[in-house]
Amino acid sequence: MSAPSAPPAVSVLGHRRQKTLLLIEDQEPMRRNLALMLELEGYSVLTAANGADGIELAAKHQPDLVLCDVMMPGLDGFEVIQRLRNHPATLVTPFIFLTARADHGDVRKGMNVGADDYLTKPVAREDLLAAVAARLDRADRLQQTASGFNPDFSSPKPLEAGLALTPREAEVLLWVAQGKSNADAAAILTMSEKTVKQHLTSIFQKLGVESRNAASLRALEILGQKRWEAA
Repeated sequence: MSAPSAPPAVSVLGHRRQKTLLLIEDQEPMRRNLALMLELEGYSVLTAANGADGIELAAKHQPDLVLCDVMMPGLDGFEVIQRLRNHPATLVTPFIFLTARADHGDVRKGMNVGADDYLTKPVAREDLLAAVAARLDRADRLQQTASGFNPDFSSPKPLEAGLALTPREAEVLLWVAQGKSNADAAAILTMSEKTVKQHLTSIFQKLGVESRNAASLRALEILGQKRWEAA
């Protein structure tokens, strides 16, 4: 384990707190190179060489985002995210998988256990920084949007009933409202991206909106209301 490369800081531009990232990667050269890329971009980086140390660091420091290798000795990446998702402090922390294997089954499994993104190693600097920035920005926006209420993403039923959607449309919107891409939703729901797009087109028409952001806000309004009471 290592401590953050730099203490949390406040940026002069916008007075935004420096983001702390946790990188869990068992291969030392890869861990060092990825950490350097992120540090040069201005992030504070915690590193762990295995899943157990990563979980310990996450509980202690509550990072803004976690990047985690999938195939590791001891606890693998799937076990790491399952444990983090079971802890209140890291329940919604953005989580990006890093892996040399990115077949359809792995992607679907990762998304089903709560991953936000999936990057294939070796990771290009531009792809790494874009994924991290996008997930941090989404987390910030969700925190602002959800201020004052608690969206419940456990079931699509409230969207089905509250927005007059079909069961499949409600499932698609549930994942889109959590920031998943069309490809992510397709993998999770075992359908093609074309089918996801068709469902979104129908959703937009029913809600009278023109973008996924607008549809997501409608979904968050419903999911942030009183928790759904199952019949």
